[in-house]
Amino acid sequence: MAGAKKLYIKTYGCQMNVYDSERMAEAMGGAGYVETDSPDDADMILLNTCHIREKAAEKVYSELGRFRTLKDDKPDLKIGVAGCVAQAEGEEIMRRQPLVDLVVGPQSYHRLPQMEAQTRRGAKALDTDFPLDDKFEALKSRGPKARRGPTAFLTVQEGCDKFCAFCVVPYTRGAEVSRPAARILDEARDLVDRGVREITLLGQNVNAYHGPGPDGTDWSLARLIWALDGIDGLERIRFTTSHPNDMTDDLIEAHGTCSKLMPYLHLPVQSGSDRILKRMNRKHTAEEYLRLIERIRAARPDILMSGDFIVGFPEETEQDFQDTMDLIEEVKYGYAFSFKYSTRPGTPAAERDQLDEDVKSDRLQRLQARITHHQRAVQDAMVGRTVGVLFEKPGRLPGQMVGKSEYLHAVHVADAGLAPGDLAQVTITESGSNSLGGRLATEDGATAAE
Repeated sequence: MAGAKKLYIKTYGCQMNVYDSERMAEAMGGAGYVETDSPDDADMILLNTCHIREKAAEKVYSELGRFRTLKDDKPDLKIGVAGCVAQAEGEEIMRRQPLVDLVVGPQSYHRLPQMEAQTRRGAKALDTDFPLDDKFEALKSRGPKARRGPTAFLTVQEGCDKFCAFCVVPYTRGAEVSRPAARILDEARDLVDRGVREITLLGQNVNAYHGPGPDGTDWSLARLIWALDGIDGLERIRFTTSHPNDMTDDLIEAHGTCSKLMPYLHLPVQSGSDRILKRMNRKHTAEEYLRLIERIRAARPDILMSGDFIVGFPEETEQDFQDTMDLIEEVKYGYAFSFKYSTRPGTPAAERDQLDEDVKSDRLQRLQARITHHQRAVQDAMVGRTVGVLFEKPGRLPGQMVGKSEYLHAVHVADAGLAPGDLAQVTITESGSNSLGGRLATEDGATAAE
């Protein structure tokens, strides 16, 4: 596009930030911007930040410092900070790093074009409000609809009312808000029309979804999934991230009866110790979580479970940690994400007595070894099975294509006839360190010859 301004976005953190970055890029497309992969030739740089990990703000300041030379060489370059760090430290960012032109929180992205215009007039722009208007409607692309890859994220719910003692999300994303079902369905149909075959529904507490339906009633996540199931061309549905207390009966049933809902569930527990769970304000026990897993597996026996764990939470004893190890041993997760506890200013746990770093590191190492053992066992057990694979991109080797199975395993196949967006049955023949290899299966169940 001749004469178009160039926008560089660097995205940190969760899938919701990836989705938000895509929508911001589309919105700025209406203001004459096209995306670029390099900050060096950008007319505007946006850092879409995450506040979950340790020293998140310091990493943002470090990244901003690298742009000082670019700003010196190109005074008209506009630099913005978006996302959860922006929400938490908006005015401080402006004060501490004068080269920043705009700061926008995650609920105010729809005002980004107006904020950019304000900076072009020589003024700074700061917006970290929690407005009542629908940012998703305002962020609709004003330009031509581009083709998409075979998979896409779609935010259906934002914010959290749980107030876990370690988490900043209620303070940076706000209270739980669910989008109207009709708007989600419209967006899903648009994605499918543009080439998407798999949609992952996103929310900080996605299974707490209770958006208004077109029939005037509040819809549950399960009801939304069944409506998505009726969209021709949409082949796969996933959702993340869930809270155990919001796994409703109809959602559990959907896992057993909705063929488009993939047999993969990310259900964080954080700890296996009831004492620590109470200190975390999780509002469930380890036993309640385990019984919930039993019900989900009864509905869908082949489901692959994924979880999150925090080790070294304030006052965690060795016995508390062992309780977590015991829970992992019972569930046998196919995937899991684990972290050392780190303080988040303004959260209740930040004010408590902290464990020594060497204790946290030792526990994390032991926990990750146990998780890796189970992950590898689950992955190795796929050898000999035939699974559906949605192919997404070429692999590292000539003629190789890579995609994801129903269970979210990366699968590579050597077949020059495959293309992104193809959905095929694959018989798994090998299990590598981080992926599976296989051959296309023929209609009679045998594997196709190489």
